[in-house]
Amino acid sequence: MINLILLGVLALAIGGCVCVVWAERGGPRWVRVVATVTRAASEVLHDARKRRRRNSNSTSGSGD
Repeated sequence: MINLILLGVLALAIGGCVCVVWAERGGPRWVRVVATVTRAASEVLHDARKRRRRNSNSTSGSGD
């Protein structure tokens, strides 16, 4: 069951990347919408990872 979920997530990620490339080349409107959603999700994940890394660095140094 977990394998099917992971395969679904992988398919969505690959599909999003394909839409980003296709939108850059002037694809249909729905492709540009999917590409925009994919880029926004990427930015949210990137910012969350940055914040988590910054928080872990600030708390680990103050324990001395």
